[in-house]
Amino acid sequence: MSDSTRNPLLEPSPLPFRLPLFELLAPEHFREALTLGIAEQEAELAEIAENPEAPTYANTIVALERSGVLLRRALPVFENRSAADADDAIDALEAEFAPKLAALRDAVLLDQRLFARLEALVTALDAGELDLGADGEGDDGADDAEPAAAPAADRIAAREYLLRRRHRTAVLAGARLPADGRARLSELNERIAALTTAFQRELLADGNTRALHLRDADELAGLDEERRATARAAAEARGLEGWVIPLVLPTQQPALAALDSAEVRDRLLTAARGRGTSGGAHDTREILLELVRVRAERAALLGHADHAGAVTADETAGSPRAVAALIGELAPRAMANARREAADLAELAERDGDRPLEASDWMHLAERERAERHSVDLGAMRPYLEADRVLRDGVFHAATLLYGLRFEERRDLVAHHPDARVYEVSEHDGAPVGLYLLDLYARDSKRGGAWMSSLVDQSDLTGELPVVVNHLNVPKPPAGEPTLLSFDETETLFHEFGHALHGLLARVEFPSAAGTNVFRDFVELPSQVNELWALRPEILGRYAVHHETGAPIPAGLVERLIASRTFGEGFATTEYLAAAALDQAWHRLDVDAASALGVDAVADFEQRALDAAGLADPRIPPRYSSGYFAHVFAGGYDAGYYSYVWSEVPGADIMAWFEANGGARRELGERFRAEILEPGGSRDPRESIRRLLGREPVIDALLARRGLA
Repeated sequence: MSDSTRNPLLEPSPLPFRLPLFELLAPEHFREALTLGIAEQEAELAEIAENPEAPTYANTIVALERSGVLLRRALPVFENRSAADADDAIDALEAEFAPKLAALRDAVLLDQRLFARLEALVTALDAGELDLGADGEGDDGADDAEPAAAPAADRIAAREYLLRRRHRTAVLAGARLPADGRARLSELNERIAALTTAFQRELLADGNTRALHLRDADELAGLDEERRATARAAAEARGLEGWVIPLVLPTQQPALAALDSAEVRDRLLTAARGRGTSGGAHDTREILLELVRVRAERAALLGHADHAGAVTADETAGSPRAVAALIGELAPRAMANARREAADLAELAERDGDRPLEASDWMHLAERERAERHSVDLGAMRPYLEADRVLRDGVFHAATLLYGLRFEERRDLVAHHPDARVYEVSEHDGAPVGLYLLDLYARDSKRGGAWMSSLVDQSDLTGELPVVVNHLNVPKPPAGEPTLLSFDETETLFHEFGHALHGLLARVEFPSAAGTNVFRDFVELPSQVNELWALRPEILGRYAVHHETGAPIPAGLVERLIASRTFGEGFATTEYLAAAALDQAWHRLDVDAASALGVDAVADFEQRALDAAGLADPRIPPRYSSGYFAHVFAGGYDAGYYSYVWSEVPGADIMAWFEANGGARRELGERFRAEILEPGGSRDPRESIRRLLGREPVIDALLARRGLA
């Protein structure tokens, strides 16, 4: 075992806000810290479980919240490294520790001694005999405990909510199963952890292998000089001649909109859609099929008809029926719009002498249609969307207007990768908020997509302030060239920063309730709402400036873009709903049905699922097909990909509330902060939405935003 002075994870970081000492970290440090952290928390759990004193909030709930300090410090750093900059050593560690960490989670949820203490506390709470106003430090029966001032009503309510959530989570996780059932459950959980890790590893490898390699300059026709240079740099990084277009996670690839050659577009979309299903070394189908089977067995063991039922039982949706009802309401509207869009694109293709509309042509023709019908060329926006300016004068400026936040880049602090940057966040009066890290660029060692992670959670109990990171996958330009974003990438940055705000502005007592530790079908709401500011005039006018001339983006272009916001929404909603329906279909299978499927049946299963949902159109493939559906087979959204549109119902309603009341006004931001962002997971999100709007949310705003009204 290495000396603790040489492992920067074994002691609290001396850096501001406990920012990890990234520059000193090596893979062996993770192994040691995770091993010791698991052992430490196991010992602490045993001590809590074996406490001879009667259960109290302090000696059970608070003690659980205080446990696992080392693991809470090391694990987020390791998970960030695994997702953002993996290598063989990190992959091996992830495969080694995924089952161990799953076993530890089961130790928290399934230990009968711990569960008995939770049961006793809930019984006392129901009988009105549990004092939730007692100080968390002193309410342990100690003679020298100092009395504390009674917490505010909201804090007491949050403590009750946390207790009931812990109890319900344990029940749903299997704490009431007999001993043999709990043993089998633990085996299944460990296997699921191993399989999700394997899926992510193989998908990353296959995606890198399938990046489109172009050797003839004529094949790049349609790409602007900036994108050509980026493709050249990607090829050079791989030691190849010519140009390389890396694959992004969704089915549709950004370059499809620009590439003139139908043959090249076909090759690019084929590469994207073939991930995980080629039958080669990185085929993911065996993994996903076993995942579906094991999840179905676990659901049956827990008393549910299927995995979707097990998942939604602990979400705001409540049941797969509610999810199916929403998808069923939206699907025919979306398909009707998509068919009208397809007819327009087919007419355009025929007029211009192109081939009949194919899936790989849709984005290309849609951009031509947008330019003709609405005089909007999204490619013409790129010179006005320089990344630093978008971040500083767009994303950060919106947060300043709404919440009074200030941002200062800390070049003296080292992030997890040379491309990532660190910003200190403070209140308008200088009070510290936390640190924000941005890792903008794509690389072969980084998983696809865009996401937010917490490296340090805010908690009054621990006294820690948050450290959060946003990851995107923007192609990195050659050295010395500016990073020009597409409008889609700009919206993605605003979206992911909404998650970051959820982490940064949480104000909760316990770390388990911090930031984005909320229901999966609520977590997307703050990020969706934050997308609103990308096109609001009080924000756009600050950041959309030509990177060379300093000229503002033409007002007419912006007006036409806003007027055309529902353009293409039939396609976008259909491809999303198709993926959501596919996720539900996989996770509505019981064990027998799942066991009957082999790798050759995966494509047929997808087709039948789309047919059943009324979302089958070969020109509109799902946003993610099974072989590369990382959200549900590696990313924690299993049976939960519906969450985006579910949370968009209240999210769109809240966006309409902002716009109806004047946009990015401080008083509105403070109210949104107090009711949505600060509570984190310390209260039911449905209550938070009702407090903000003064009523239940309605679907009308979502239908209007997506052109489905």
